[in-house]
Amino acid sequence: MKRRSMITLCNVRNQRSMVVRLDFARRWMRKGFWRNPLPSSSSSLSLLLAFCWTLACTLFMATPATAQEIVSAKTNADEAKQDPASQPTLADPSREAQQRVVKIYGAGGLTGLEAYQSGFFVSPDGHIATAWSYVLDVEPVVVLDDGRRFESEIVGFQPSLDLAVLKIDASDLPYFTVSKETDVTWGDPILAVSNLFGIASGDEPASVMQGIIASISPLDARRGTFKTTYRGPVLVLDLIANNPGAAGGAVVDVSGNLVGMLGKELRDSATGVWLNYALPASELRSVIGDIISGKVTSVASSEEPMLPRERSHNLETLGLILVPNVLESTPAFVDAVVPGGPAASVDVRPDDLILLLNGQRVKSQASLIEMLRRIDRRDNVELTVQRDTEILPLSVQPK
Repeated sequence: MKRRSMITLCNVRNQRSMVVRLDFARRWMRKGFWRNPLPSSSSSLSLLLAFCWTLACTLFMATPATAQEIVSAKTNADEAKQDPASQPTLADPSREAQQRVVKIYGAGGLTGLEAYQSGFFVSPDGHIATAWSYVLDVEPVVVLDDGRRFESEIVGFQPSLDLAVLKIDASDLPYFTVSKETDVTWGDPILAVSNLFGIASGDEPASVMQGIIASISPLDARRGTFKTTYRGPVLVLDLIANNPGAAGGAVVDVSGNLVGMLGKELRDSATGVWLNYALPASELRSVIGDIISGKVTSVASSEEPMLPRERSHNLETLGLILVPNVLESTPAFVDAVVPGGPAASVDVRPDDLILLLNGQRVKSQASLIEMLRRIDRRDNVELTVQRDTEILPLSVQPK
Protein backbone atom coordinates (compact mmCIF):
# COMPACT_ATOMS: atom_id res chain seq x y z
CA MET A 1 0.00 0.00 0.00
CA LYS A 2 1.17 3.45 -0.81
CA ARG A 3 1.62 5.45 2.34
CA ARG A 4 1.99 9.19 2.46
CA SER A 5 2.77 11.67 5.26
CA MET A 6 1.32 15.14 5.32
CA ILE A 7 3.71 17.89 6.60
CA THR A 8 2.35 21.29 7.51
CA LEU A 9 4.58 24.27 8.20
CA CYS A 10 3.04 27.12 10.13
CA ASN A 11 4.13 30.35 11.77
CA VAL A 12 2.72 30.62 15.32
CA ARG A 13 3.32 33.87 17.20
CA ASN A 14 6.34 34.74 15.04
CA GLN A 15 8.13 31.45 15.93
CA ARG A 16 8.61 28.89 13.21
CA SER A 17 7.55 25.39 14.15
CA MET A 18 6.84 22.21 12.28
CA VAL A 19 3.77 20.05 12.80
CA VAL A 20 4.02 16.58 11.31
CA ARG A 21 0.86 14.58 10.77
CA LEU A 22 0.53 11.07 9.50
CA ASP A 23 -2.74 10.37 7.75
CA PHE A 24 -2.14 6.81 6.60
CA ALA A 25 -4.24 5.52 9.54
CA ARG A 26 -7.28 7.25 8.10
CA ARG A 27 -6.65 5.62 4.74
CA TRP A 28 -6.21 2.18 6.34
CA MET A 29 -9.49 2.49 8.19
CA ARG A 30 -11.37 3.73 5.12
CA LYS A 31 -10.07 0.89 2.86
CA GLY A 32 -10.44 -1.85 5.48
CA PHE A 33 -6.78 -2.65 5.67
CA TRP A 34 -7.03 -3.12 9.40
CA ARG A 35 -9.51 -5.99 8.88
CA ASN A 36 -7.07 -8.11 6.83
CA PRO A 37 -4.87 -10.44 8.89
CA LEU A 38 -1.18 -10.18 8.35
CA PRO A 39 0.81 -13.24 7.17
CA SER A 40 2.07 -15.33 10.07
CA SER A 41 5.49 -15.58 8.48
CA SER A 42 5.99 -11.85 8.82
CA SER A 43 5.89 -11.58 12.60
CA SER A 44 8.47 -8.81 12.75
CA LEU A 45 6.68 -6.90 10.03
CA SER A 46 3.38 -7.49 11.81
CA LEU A 47 4.64 -5.99 15.02
CA LEU A 48 6.05 -2.97 13.15
CA LEU A 49 2.85 -2.35 11.28
CA ALA A 50 0.78 -2.76 14.44
CA PHE A 51 2.91 -0.15 16.20
CA CYS A 52 2.60 2.24 13.25
CA TRP A 53 -1.15 1.75 13.13
CA THR A 54 -1.51 2.52 16.86
CA LEU A 55 0.67 5.61 16.53
CA ALA A 56 -1.26 6.80 13.51
CA CYS A 57 -4.59 6.41 15.31
CA THR A 58 -3.29 8.43 18.25
CA LEU A 59 -2.09 11.25 16.00
CA PHE A 60 -5.28 11.14 14.02
CA MET A 61 -7.41 11.59 17.13
CA ALA A 62 -5.35 14.67 18.10
CA THR A 63 -5.46 16.24 14.66
CA PRO A 64 -8.68 18.32 15.01
CA ALA A 65 -7.48 20.14 18.18
CA THR A 66 -4.07 20.85 16.70
CA ALA A 67 -5.58 22.23 13.53
CA GLN A 68 -7.87 24.50 15.50
CA GLU A 69 -4.92 25.89 17.47
CA ILE A 70 -3.00 26.53 14.26
CA VAL A 71 -5.91 28.35 12.65
CA SER A 72 -6.45 30.43 15.80
CA ALA A 73 -2.77 31.37 16.07
CA LYS A 74 -2.61 32.28 12.39
CA THR A 75 -5.71 34.45 12.76
CA ASN A 76 -4.17 36.27 15.73
CA ALA A 77 -0.95 36.84 13.81
CA ASP A 78 -2.86 38.24 10.83
CA GLU A 79 -4.83 40.57 13.09
CA ALA A 80 -1.61 41.81 14.72
CA LYS A 81 -0.18 42.60 11.28
CA GLN A 82 -3.29 44.55 10.33
CA ASP A 83 -3.29 46.53 13.62
CA PRO A 84 -0.32 48.97 13.63
CA ALA A 85 -1.11 50.02 17.20
CA SER A 86 -0.10 46.58 18.44
CA GLN A 87 3.38 46.82 16.90
CA PRO A 88 6.33 48.36 18.84
CA THR A 89 7.13 51.90 17.67
CA LEU A 90 9.65 54.66 18.39
CA ALA A 91 7.16 57.43 17.64
CA ASP A 92 6.12 57.96 21.28
CA PRO A 93 9.60 58.15 22.86
CA SER A 94 10.78 60.32 19.96
CA ARG A 95 7.96 62.81 20.39
CA GLU A 96 8.34 62.90 24.17
CA ALA A 97 12.06 63.60 23.79
CA GLN A 98 11.41 66.37 21.26
CA GLN A 99 9.12 68.13 23.75
CA ARG A 100 11.96 68.17 26.29
CA VAL A 101 14.63 69.48 23.88
CA VAL A 102 15.05 73.22 23.23
CA LYS A 103 16.76 75.35 20.60
CA ILE A 104 19.36 77.82 21.89
CA TYR A 105 20.47 80.95 20.00
CA GLY A 106 23.36 83.13 21.11
CA ALA A 107 26.73 84.49 19.98
CA GLY A 108 28.76 83.44 16.96
CA GLY A 109 27.08 84.98 13.96
CA LEU A 110 29.42 87.98 13.63
CA THR A 111 32.49 85.74 13.39
CA GLY A 112 30.95 83.31 10.92
CA LEU A 113 30.38 80.57 13.51
CA GLU A 114 27.05 78.90 14.05
CA ALA A 115 25.13 80.93 16.62
CA TYR A 116 22.90 78.10 17.76
CA GLN A 117 22.97 74.80 19.61
CA SER A 118 20.67 72.49 21.57
CA GLY A 119 19.71 71.79 25.16
CA PHE A 120 17.14 69.91 27.22
CA PHE A 121 15.07 70.49 30.35
CA VAL A 122 16.30 68.87 33.56
CA SER A 123 13.64 70.31 35.86
CA PRO A 124 9.99 71.39 35.51
CA ASP A 125 11.00 74.92 36.57
CA GLY A 126 12.95 75.80 33.43
CA HIS A 127 16.49 74.56 34.12
CA ILE A 128 18.24 73.55 30.89
CA ALA A 129 21.39 71.49 30.46
CA THR A 130 23.51 72.26 27.43
CA ALA A 131 27.09 72.25 26.17
CA TRP A 132 29.40 75.05 27.32
CA SER A 133 30.51 76.91 24.17
CA TYR A 134 31.01 80.31 22.54
CA VAL A 135 27.25 80.41 21.83
CA LEU A 136 26.82 81.23 25.52
CA ASP A 137 29.11 84.26 25.40
CA VAL A 138 25.89 86.28 25.54
CA GLU A 139 22.69 85.53 27.41
CA PRO A 140 21.03 83.18 24.91
CA VAL A 141 17.47 83.01 23.65
CA VAL A 142 15.70 79.68 24.17
CA VAL A 143 12.94 78.43 21.86
CA LEU A 144 10.71 75.64 23.13
CA ASP A 145 9.11 72.82 21.17
CA ASP A 146 5.80 74.70 21.03
CA GLY A 147 7.47 77.83 19.64
CA ARG A 148 7.56 79.93 22.82
CA ARG A 149 10.65 82.13 23.20
CA PHE A 150 12.38 83.01 26.45
CA GLU A 151 15.36 85.07 27.51
CA SER A 152 17.62 82.85 29.60
CA GLU A 153 20.37 83.32 32.14
CA ILE A 154 23.39 81.15 32.80
CA VAL A 155 23.10 79.92 36.39
CA GLY A 156 26.22 77.76 36.40
CA PHE A 157 28.72 75.85 34.34
CA GLN A 158 31.46 73.29 34.75
CA PRO A 159 34.35 73.78 32.29
CA SER A 160 35.83 70.31 32.91
CA LEU A 161 32.57 68.75 31.70
CA ASP A 162 31.82 71.28 28.93
CA LEU A 163 28.48 71.62 30.73
CA ALA A 164 26.33 74.69 31.37
CA VAL A 165 22.94 75.09 33.04
CA LEU A 166 20.54 77.80 31.88
CA LYS A 167 17.30 79.01 33.46
CA ILE A 168 14.15 80.43 31.90
CA ASP A 169 11.14 81.92 33.65
CA ALA A 170 8.62 79.10 33.15
CA SER A 171 7.11 76.20 35.09
CA ASP A 172 5.30 72.87 34.63
CA LEU A 173 7.60 71.95 31.76
CA PRO A 174 8.33 68.42 30.49
CA TYR A 175 11.80 67.39 31.55
CA PHE A 176 14.28 64.51 31.66
CA THR A 177 15.21 62.75 34.86
CA VAL A 178 19.02 62.58 35.05
CA SER A 179 19.74 59.07 36.28
CA LYS A 180 22.40 58.20 38.81
CA GLU A 181 23.58 55.32 36.62
CA THR A 182 23.57 55.07 32.84
CA ASP A 183 21.99 51.70 32.15
CA VAL A 184 23.22 51.22 28.59
CA THR A 185 25.99 49.29 26.93
CA TRP A 186 27.51 48.93 23.49
CA GLY A 187 25.09 47.70 20.87
CA ASP A 188 22.05 49.31 22.51
CA PRO A 189 19.79 51.32 20.15
CA ILE A 190 19.48 55.03 20.91
CA LEU A 191 17.86 58.21 19.59
CA ALA A 192 19.74 61.53 19.29
CA VAL A 193 17.45 64.58 19.48
CA SER A 194 18.89 68.01 18.60
CA ASN A 195 18.62 71.07 16.39
CA LEU A 196 21.46 70.03 14.12
CA PHE A 197 22.11 72.46 11.24
CA GLY A 198 19.43 74.74 12.73
CA ILE A 199 16.79 72.94 10.68
CA ALA A 200 14.02 73.43 13.23
CA SER A 201 12.72 76.92 13.87
CA GLY A 202 9.71 78.30 15.68
CA ASP A 203 7.39 75.50 16.76
CA GLU A 204 9.04 72.93 14.51
CA PRO A 205 10.23 69.88 16.48
CA ALA A 206 13.89 69.05 16.91
CA SER A 207 15.52 66.53 14.58
CA VAL A 208 15.70 62.86 15.59
CA MET A 209 18.39 60.43 14.49
CA GLN A 210 18.43 56.70 15.21
CA GLY A 211 21.59 54.72 15.84
CA ILE A 212 23.38 52.51 18.33
CA ILE A 213 26.08 52.85 20.98
CA ALA A 214 29.26 51.65 19.30
CA SER A 215 31.35 51.63 22.49
CA ILE A 216 31.87 53.22 25.89
CA SER A 217 35.43 54.43 26.38
CA PRO A 218 37.57 57.32 27.70
CA LEU A 219 37.70 60.37 25.48
CA ASP A 220 40.94 61.14 23.64
CA ALA A 221 40.23 63.79 21.05
CA ARG A 222 41.01 67.32 19.95
CA ARG A 223 38.92 70.36 19.06
CA GLY A 224 40.79 72.01 16.21
CA THR A 225 44.33 72.21 17.61
CA PHE A 226 43.24 71.82 21.24
CA LYS A 227 42.18 68.73 23.11
CA THR A 228 38.98 68.70 25.11
CA THR A 229 39.12 69.33 28.85
CA TYR A 230 36.85 66.37 29.56
CA ARG A 231 38.67 63.22 30.62
CA GLY A 232 35.87 60.83 31.57
CA PRO A 233 34.06 58.07 29.67
CA VAL A 234 31.89 58.86 26.66
CA LEU A 235 29.28 57.03 24.63
CA VAL A 236 30.69 56.64 21.12
CA LEU A 237 27.69 56.72 18.79
CA ASP A 238 27.15 54.95 15.49
CA LEU A 239 25.28 57.86 13.88
CA ILE A 240 26.28 61.18 12.33
CA ALA A 241 25.56 63.49 15.25
CA ASN A 242 28.72 65.62 15.04
CA ASN A 243 27.11 68.50 13.18
CA PRO A 244 26.69 72.24 13.85
CA GLY A 245 23.88 72.89 16.32
CA ALA A 246 23.76 69.35 17.70
CA ALA A 247 25.93 70.06 20.77
CA GLY A 248 23.89 69.90 23.95
CA GLY A 249 21.19 67.68 22.45
CA ALA A 250 19.68 64.71 24.27
CA VAL A 251 20.50 61.04 23.70
CA VAL A 252 17.72 58.70 24.85
CA ASP A 253 17.10 54.97 24.80
CA VAL A 254 14.15 53.35 23.02
CA SER A 255 12.00 53.94 26.11
CA GLY A 256 12.71 57.68 26.06
CA ASN A 257 15.02 57.70 29.10
CA LEU A 258 17.94 60.15 29.05
CA VAL A 259 21.30 58.40 28.69
CA GLY A 260 23.58 61.24 27.62
CA MET A 261 24.20 64.72 26.18
CA LEU A 262 25.65 65.23 22.71
CA GLY A 263 29.14 66.69 22.89
CA LYS A 264 30.80 69.41 20.84
CA GLU A 265 32.52 68.80 17.51
CA LEU A 266 35.74 66.82 18.00
CA ARG A 267 38.32 65.03 15.90
CA ASP A 268 40.07 61.84 16.88
CA SER A 269 43.66 62.65 17.90
CA ALA A 270 45.08 59.58 16.19
CA THR A 271 43.17 59.41 12.89
CA GLY A 272 41.66 62.87 12.45
CA VAL A 273 38.21 61.32 12.06
CA TRP A 274 35.29 63.25 13.52
CA LEU A 275 33.88 61.72 16.68
CA ASN A 276 30.18 61.21 17.29
CA TYR A 277 29.88 60.98 21.04
CA ALA A 278 27.79 61.85 24.08
CA LEU A 279 28.62 62.50 27.73
CA PRO A 280 26.87 59.91 29.94
CA ALA A 281 24.02 61.32 32.00
CA SER A 282 25.52 59.78 35.13
CA GLU A 283 28.60 61.99 34.73
CA LEU A 284 26.41 65.13 34.62
CA ARG A 285 23.97 64.32 37.40
CA SER A 286 25.84 65.59 40.46
CA VAL A 287 26.99 68.84 38.85
CA ILE A 288 23.52 69.62 37.49
CA GLY A 289 22.02 68.91 40.91
CA ASP A 290 24.53 71.16 42.68
CA ILE A 291 23.92 74.02 40.26
CA ILE A 292 20.13 73.78 40.51
CA SER A 293 20.23 73.57 44.30
CA GLY A 294 22.54 76.57 44.53
CA LYS A 295 25.47 74.68 46.03
CA VAL A 296 27.54 75.68 43.01
CA THR A 297 26.99 78.96 41.21
CA SER A 298 29.04 80.94 38.74
CA VAL A 299 26.75 83.97 38.62
CA ALA A 300 28.54 87.14 39.64
CA SER A 301 26.98 88.71 42.70
CA SER A 302 25.98 92.36 42.54
CA GLU A 303 25.44 92.58 46.29
CA GLU A 304 29.10 93.30 46.99
CA PRO A 305 29.69 97.07 46.80
CA MET A 306 32.11 98.66 44.38
CA LEU A 307 35.24 99.71 46.26
CA PRO A 308 37.29 102.84 45.60
CA ARG A 309 39.96 102.19 43.00
CA GLU A 310 42.78 102.71 45.49
CA ARG A 311 41.34 99.95 47.72
CA SER A 312 40.24 97.40 45.13
CA HIS A 313 42.08 94.92 42.93
CA ASN A 314 42.75 95.57 39.28
CA LEU A 315 44.84 94.05 36.50
CA GLU A 316 47.93 95.97 37.64
CA THR A 317 47.74 94.68 41.23
CA LEU A 318 47.63 91.13 39.89
CA GLY A 319 50.38 91.69 37.33
CA LEU A 320 48.19 90.73 34.35
CA ILE A 321 48.01 92.11 30.82
CA LEU A 322 45.05 90.95 28.72
CA VAL A 323 44.67 90.81 24.94
CA PRO A 324 43.34 94.02 23.32
CA ASN A 325 39.72 94.63 24.23
CA VAL A 326 38.24 95.27 20.78
CA LEU A 327 34.82 93.64 21.14
CA GLU A 328 31.89 94.15 23.44
CA SER A 329 32.52 90.74 24.99
CA THR A 330 36.22 90.08 24.40
CA PRO A 331 37.21 86.93 26.32
CA ALA A 332 39.64 87.38 29.22
CA PHE A 333 42.72 85.88 27.54
CA VAL A 334 46.06 86.64 29.14
CA ASP A 335 48.40 88.39 26.72
CA ALA A 336 51.38 88.76 29.07
CA VAL A 337 52.37 88.40 32.73
CA VAL A 338 54.41 91.00 34.60
CA PRO A 339 57.67 89.32 35.71
CA GLY A 340 57.85 88.97 39.46
CA GLY A 341 54.20 89.93 39.91
CA PRO A 342 51.53 88.03 41.88
CA ALA A 343 50.22 86.24 38.76
CA ALA A 344 53.72 85.18 37.69
CA SER A 345 54.36 83.71 41.13
CA VAL A 346 51.52 81.20 40.68
CA ASP A 347 52.53 80.41 37.07
CA VAL A 348 49.82 82.24 35.16
CA ARG A 349 50.91 82.13 31.51
CA PRO A 350 50.14 83.95 28.27
CA ASP A 351 47.17 82.50 26.36
CA ASP A 352 45.53 81.32 29.60
CA LEU A 353 41.78 81.98 29.50
CA ILE A 354 40.31 83.22 32.80
CA LEU A 355 37.03 81.35 33.30
CA LEU A 356 36.19 82.01 36.94
CA LEU A 357 37.09 84.68 39.47
CA ASN A 358 36.39 83.63 43.07
CA GLY A 359 34.08 80.96 41.69
CA GLN A 360 32.08 83.39 39.54
CA ARG A 361 31.90 83.30 35.78
CA VAL A 362 34.02 85.79 33.85
CA LYS A 363 31.92 86.70 30.81
CA SER A 364 34.38 89.14 29.28
CA GLN A 365 37.27 91.46 30.04
CA ALA A 366 34.82 94.16 31.09
CA SER A 367 33.14 91.85 33.59
CA LEU A 368 36.54 90.77 34.96
CA ILE A 369 37.55 94.37 35.64
CA GLU A 370 34.20 95.09 37.29
CA MET A 371 34.45 92.00 39.48
CA LEU A 372 37.96 92.99 40.61
CA ARG A 373 36.57 96.35 41.74
CA ARG A 374 34.50 94.46 44.35
CA ILE A 375 37.52 92.69 45.90
CA ASP A 376 39.75 94.30 48.47
CA ARG A 377 43.31 94.38 47.18
CA ARG A 378 44.53 92.89 50.46
CA ASP A 379 42.55 89.69 49.79
CA ASN A 380 43.63 86.70 47.75
CA VAL A 381 42.08 86.22 44.30
CA GLU A 382 41.04 82.74 43.25
CA LEU A 383 41.34 82.23 39.49
CA THR A 384 40.22 79.29 37.38
CA VAL A 385 41.96 79.28 34.02
CA GLN A 386 41.89 77.05 30.97
CA ARG A 387 45.29 76.19 29.56
CA ASP A 388 45.03 74.09 26.44
CA THR A 389 43.26 70.99 27.71
CA GLU A 390 43.66 71.67 31.43
CA ILE A 391 41.43 73.48 33.90
CA LEU A 392 43.65 74.95 36.62
CA PRO A 393 42.68 76.60 39.94
CA LEU A 394 45.20 79.27 40.93
CA SER A 395 45.31 81.36 44.10
CA VAL A 396 46.89 84.78 43.48
CA GLN A 397 48.26 86.44 46.63
CA PRO A 398 48.78 90.21 46.58
CA LYS A 399 52.19 91.65 47.31
